Amino acid sequence: MNKFSILFFISLLLLVDGCSTKKTQIYSDDTSSYESEVDKKTYSHPTMKPYVIRGIKYSPTVVSVGDEFKGNASWYGPNFNGKLTSNGETYDMYDMTAAHKTLPMDTIVKVTNTRDGSNTVVRINDRGPFVATRIIDLSKSAAEKINVFGPGTAPVTIKILGFYSNGKKTIPTEKELKNFPQNQSLSGFAIQIAAFANINGAIKTQEKYDKTDGYRTVIKDVDKGEGRLYRVYLKGFKSEQEARDYISSSSFNDAFIVRED
Repeated sequence: MNKFSILFFISLLLLVDGCSTKKTQIYSDDTSSYESEVDKKTYSHPTMKPYVIRGIKYSPTVVSVGDEFKGNASWYGPNFNGKLTSNGETYDMYDMTAAHKTLPMDTIVKVTNTRDGSNTVVRINDRGPFVATRIIDLSKSAAEKINVFGPGTAPVTIKILGFYSNGKKTIPTEKELKNFPQNQSLSGFAIQIAAFANINGAIKTQEKYDKTDGYRTVIKDVDKGEGRLYRVYLKGFKSEQEARDYISSSSFNDAFIVRED
């Protein structure tokens, strides 16, 4: 192999290596180095993510005990029985459950048929119905209790009773619900606005941006064996969509969404 061939081969190896290396940008000043990592992968539970069905985007929402909504109820049964729901449970059309487009999973709601006043209580464990005029899809048993099963649909009101988070599939009593949060959001979302190898830079950034637009800053000390890194988070977002909208309209060009611990 001649000299020219050797140089060409070495250049080719360097080019391939450069294309496969994760990009980082380092910004240095007198106190710290700021690392902005490209192509970050952030985790959020699939039931908390905005999602698209038939070209329509749905974003999980924030609700509190006492909130009420109006619309039409429908029901779903045999074709879905035994299949997985959106939160990973197995759908049982004889359980007192329901599907809703945006309510947090395990929200307990009272559903009242406005035609005859009959009502029942169900737990949200699935997504749907994806028909514009319908706001809730009841299990077969729940539909039978409020006279939705026969006609297929009925106008209803939905009232938020509480949020159940102990992993049980049974419907809690009112007393049990009082021991759980009285408002619920799919929060636990923050955005990372900076990361420093030096704690002084992190502290300065935390102090500068704390209470920006009503959000708070915190510093996360991370050590994954490659040296310590002090990450600065802006926290307090009530949903992933709120955090995403904030990033798009803010000056934090390198910010990305993370889940709060």
